[in-house]
Amino acid sequence: MRKTLDRLISWTGLIMAGVLLVAGGLLTWASNFVADNVRTQLADQHITMPAGAAIEDPLIKPYLQQFSGQPMETGEQARAYADHYILVHMNKSSNNQTYSEVSSAYNKLKATPGADQAQVTKLGELRESLFMGSTLRGLLLNAYAFGTMGTIAMYAAYGAFAAALLLLALALFGLRHAKQVATETASIPEVVRV
Repeated sequence: MRKTLDRLISWTGLIMAGVLLVAGGLLTWASNFVADNVRTQLADQHITMPAGAAIEDPLIKPYLQQFSGQPMETGEQARAYADHYILVHMNKSSNNQTYSEVSSAYNKLKATPGADQAQVTKLGELRESLFMGSTLRGLLLNAYAFGTMGTIAMYAAYGAFAAALLLLALALFGLRHAKQVATETASIPEVVRV
């Protein structure tokens, strides 16, 4: 009975190790796919991280200095650029108002009879600028999100490979133990086995 139980548990461990090896392989592939895709998509935009006087603002410099002058190719760079360069400029130009707030003010002003057309035009340009900035931020933050998912997939792959190795070792020890139990049982004299 002990031999059968050892073999059953050991074979289950071997099967689980195989499943974890396949999962680790798929997670590694997914991580590499995401990282390559993020890198390619960002590189295709030919964005160079700002440097020099463009990042001297204390709201920008601590976040972008490490990437200064580099081509944007990673999710981390995309996040820094979106949250600490584009957003800072958007907030300064709109006095911390969102696209939605500026758009609402523009629509009200435009509908107001006798409104100053220069003011309507200026608010319309700000609205357009905020729309483009918000769109670019969203796209860059998506690149960051996918890059983060790729990193998580790689860590999960490491965990799957480690668990597979552990299960493989335990399963092999279990099979060896089952063999020893079978050998010991066979060598016990018939009189004692009762």
